[in-house]
Amino acid sequence: MDPTLILIGALMLVISILLSPLSSRLGMPVLLIFLVVGMLMGEDGPGGLAFDDFELAFVVGNLALALILLDGGMRTRAETFRVGLRPALLLASIGVLITATVAAVTAWWLFDLHWMTAALIGAIISSTDAAAVFSLLQGRGLHLNERVGATLEIESGSNDPMAIFLTLLLVTLIDGDMASGWSSLLLLVEQFGIGSVLGIVGGRSMVWVLNRARLMPALYPLLVAAYGLALFAATNLLGGSGFLAIYLAGVVLGNRHVRMMPMILQVHDGLAWLAQMSLFLILGLLVNPSQLLPLAGGGLVLALVMILVARPLAVLSTLWPFSFNLRELSFISWVGLRGAVPIVLALFPVMHGIDEAGLIFNIAFFVVLVSLVVQGSSLASLARWLELEVPAAGEPHRRLPLDVPAAGDHELMLFPLQGERWERPCPVGRLNLPEGSDLAGVFRERECLHPEPALTVGKGDVVAVFARPAALDELGRSLSGREPPRYLAQRAFFGDFVLNGDALLGDVEEVYGIEFDALSPELTLADCFARRTKGHPVVGDRVRLGPVTLVARETEADRVTRVGLRMDEGARS
Repeated sequence: MDPTLILIGALMLVISILLSPLSSRLGMPVLLIFLVVGMLMGEDGPGGLAFDDFELAFVVGNLALALILLDGGMRTRAETFRVGLRPALLLASIGVLITATVAAVTAWWLFDLHWMTAALIGAIISSTDAAAVFSLLQGRGLHLNERVGATLEIESGSNDPMAIFLTLLLVTLIDGDMASGWSSLLLLVEQFGIGSVLGIVGGRSMVWVLNRARLMPALYPLLVAAYGLALFAATNLLGGSGFLAIYLAGVVLGNRHVRMMPMILQVHDGLAWLAQMSLFLILGLLVNPSQLLPLAGGGLVLALVMILVARPLAVLSTLWPFSFNLRELSFISWVGLRGAVPIVLALFPVMHGIDEAGLIFNIAFFVVLVSLVVQGSSLASLARWLELEVPAAGEPHRRLPLDVPAAGDHELMLFPLQGERWERPCPVGRLNLPEGSDLAGVFRERECLHPEPALTVGKGDVVAVFARPAALDELGRSLSGREPPRYLAQRAFFGDFVLNGDALLGDVEEVYGIEFDALSPELTLADCFARRTKGHPVVGDRVRLGPVTLVARETEADRVTRVGLRMDEGARS
């Protein structure tokens, strides 16, 4: 291999990584920086590198997306399926079809294309992109309410089969290999059915292998990556959706007890970032900005129709039966992010030698560019403006698995003590650690202190705890690993009073001197949330009752167990 190409590729990665802090300063998605660096190094940019190897880009794109979906699946909690699975699946199937139809009609009108070519463009740009969604939701530190976050993550990880099905079907029809209705239906069933079955079976077999293998700690993450890619390739060979299979395998893996899981997640976080950088850099190299300028007007209109018409129509058409409020529907409508998947799908017409394949690729690229700039740069601020961000439990600074049989699934977790609550020193005996957890030590000014009963801890200390993963949320609440922004402070968000979910409205009326004339005093606070959310409440849900607002603080098995009570300013006085 030419050393010059290796040098250029390595320098592109270095430049992209060094420029990544600009994303937070400029409010733009970091993926856009990788894309722009690739374009600048391309034929029309200062780099002048001529790159037109679509086959290599196709291979790299598929492998990168597989790793990104595997990492995203491992970070998707199974309990989020309780509120997000059904709406996400509707949005990932019917919603994609609606989006593709609106985009096809718009492309046909704007670019004067044959209706089948326009339909192919609609199919290619119809799905949201898991790489973009996972990067923006997880990378920006956004902690959305569970109903919205779960729906977006599950949808982005599961809508690829429908887009791939529509793209392959239309490519086949344009090629002249007419498919019957039955064979088209069979293709759809194969994509979803084989992908789902092999993903679940492959994930369970991966768990079995990982828990029985005795390897060096550093080899476990590599085994997961290799196993996942093997599953991805095998599913594609059998006619299923490899993307769906590897995402579901990641979900199964992330929600089972697996040896060395914290290390696996830590390494795969780096692998996912490497995959995203490589993918967007190579896709940026493929495009020539000079070819985008002639279609800028039509491409901008198509992108805006996708953002302002197609996505909202798909969301409202599929999510109306569920308990989403207007703020949540507005946000989900806006987060129809297009990213690498449409560009990779746009390589199919090129690989099949379809007429106008270059135009199709450039249109898809332009739509992705506008989506990343317009939607990606406004996502965090919109979530906060719509008040959909909720306080997050404190995460440990480090999680270190103890690969010793006698330790079971215990880990060593490090929690830095920050925020106002730690301004006053607290004895270690009053830390209120969960059952089965124990204090290992306290780090202060580069020294390790033995946790004697007389020792006090405070702001700036780092507490080391031996605990099981199941105790992580409770530890986070007890030790509060980071200080949230003011608008997400516990008292500001949930209110000054904390009540049990089974408290009766009549008792609340007596204690706080409030009258709820329209509701029976025999109703519990949990019942109020169940009525408002159709039985699936999540943390952050609100119920307005006269001069007060009830905020769901903790939930368990579709029932609110702890409620925050916020009084209006008039009620306070």
